[in-house]
Amino acid sequence: MNIAVITGASSGMGKEFARRLILEKDEFCGAPFDELWIIARSQDKLQELKEELDSARLSDNTANPTSIRVIPMDLTASDTTSSLSALLQQEKPSVCLLINCAGMGKSGAFETQSVEDTHSAITLNCTALSEVTSVMLPYMIPLGDSSPKGKGPRILNIASSAGFLPQPNFAVYAATKSYVISFSRALDQEVRRHNIAVTCVCPGPVDTNFIKVSKNDPNASFTGFKAKFVTTVDKLIPASIKASQKGRSMLVFGFGQKCLHLASKILPTRLIFFFEKGMK
Repeated sequence: MNIAVITGASSGMGKEFARRLILEKDEFCGAPFDELWIIARSQDKLQELKEELDSARLSDNTANPTSIRVIPMDLTASDTTSSLSALLQQEKPSVCLLINCAGMGKSGAFETQSVEDTHSAITLNCTALSEVTSVMLPYMIPLGDSSPKGKGPRILNIASSAGFLPQPNFAVYAATKSYVISFSRALDQEVRRHNIAVTCVCPGPVDTNFIKVSKNDPNASFTGFKAKFVTTVDKLIPASIKASQKGRSMLVFGFGQKCLHLASKILPTRLIFFFEKGMK
């Protein structure tokens, strides 16, 4: 059984990835898949997504036969990895594609953040991403070793341009995304010998509910300088899939984010902080 797995599938980028993959027909990572595993905390939201995807698939006569498996799971819970590992051992699938979308962050000065929020962000953004990848790899490596060159499994890790530099008032989130970038690039070098490619996706602000959740404000939106660089999932997700198809190790999405990435490599961080303060 060939499967694709998406964490954080109940909203935002994860949800859009699911919508794209259910109709994938160009044999990306073995598509059409036998099953698409969608993982998130909310069973209700996952069930709604399953119903939407099933409806979209059935209304398209040329759609692939992929079935949707709903896996409600809190990735910050201590027993998550063992539960997921047990499911994999039971089903023994070939994991063609893993998309780590689950993530969270709270904006505001670090002194205002609760210990619980800090722990949850680090656990979800770093620990869970690493552990999910760890338990999936044994079900990816044999497939990669037997696949034609350049056609092996793929891993997509969603990072952020926030990971290029320290981010005052977003300190923990930016730090965790720096981890995702470093981990992804190192892992990509390790698993290339198994014909597996890891793509780290680094967008800037994306028009999802993330900003509302991070500020705990249903009316929140990107303002000031960041508002000029907001992108949408209908642009970001196809670009991410294309980068993964090509086996790229990193996708920095958007001209502004590419400039920030370059600046982070050549300019002192204190100087960038100075310019950022002047733009607010």
